[in-house]
Amino acid sequence: MKSSAIVLISALALSCSAALAAQGGQPPEPATKHAPATPAAPAIQLINLNTATATQIATLPGIGPKAAELIVQYRLKNSGFKKIEEIMNVRGVGEKTFLKLKSRITVNPAS
Repeated sequence: MKSSAIVLISALALSCSAALAAQGGQPPEPATKHAPATPAAPAIQLINLNTATATQIATLPGIGPKAAELIVQYRLKNSGFKKIEEIMNVRGVGEKTFLKLKSRITVNPAS
């Protein structure tokens, strides 16, 4: 009787080992209830006022093609922007527009 139990336990252990090997050696993950994954928010692309084209600048909220061209002209005339707040020196870009833009613009020097 003891030998039958040992054979049965050995066969069961061998069966479990074969199942684990078929899964790549990893035990199955326990079933858990998770909320469906929410898609990650797309990363906001920063626009560098010192290197961007007028077309790229015009994609910013509150900035149209004309204002974008004025920003490029300001950059050329003043040897670039030293800080993002300088954009308010451009005609047509006020504090309200700046507040919409400040998280989307940078003035890192050209590399």
